[in-house]
Amino acid sequence: MSIVDNKKAFHDYFIEDRYEAGLVLEGWEVKSIRAGRVQIKEAYVVLKNGEVFLIGAHISPLTTASTHIHPDPVRTRKLLLHNAEISKLIGKVERAGYALVPLNLHYAKGRIKIEIGLAKGKKQFDKRATEKEREWKLEQSKMLKERQR
Repeated sequence: MSIVDNKKAFHDYFIEDRYEAGLVLEGWEVKSIRAGRVQIKEAYVVLKNGEVFLIGAHISPLTTASTHIHPDPVRTRKLLLHNAEISKLIGKVERAGYALVPLNLHYAKGRIKIEIGLAKGKKQFDKRATEKEREWKLEQSKMLKERQR
């Protein structure tokens, strides 16, 4: 079950591979995410010292859930992946010029997971071509509906 999707990632990048990762969260963050107060549009994923981190994800704190602490809504959060996956990502990102972008936040067996994508940036003409193709498919479906009447 999806919590939030990053539609901007599909507009800006070609997604070549997907990985599901766990998130290291604090209690107030879990409550806020369950309430739907999360945004990953501006977020990105980095590799540091053989570990994977999510930077720029904004989780708005609930006033009732965080009374005794001072939450940081855009703190850096660690992602949990297997060593083999991390080493594969390090090789692709450093040598092949790929980027890691968060695609969506979802529940898996009661836990909050994030899907990250190994992505290559689109050029401006690629973005325009994708937009044209989407509009053409929409137009085709409209024409088919009219024809069926």
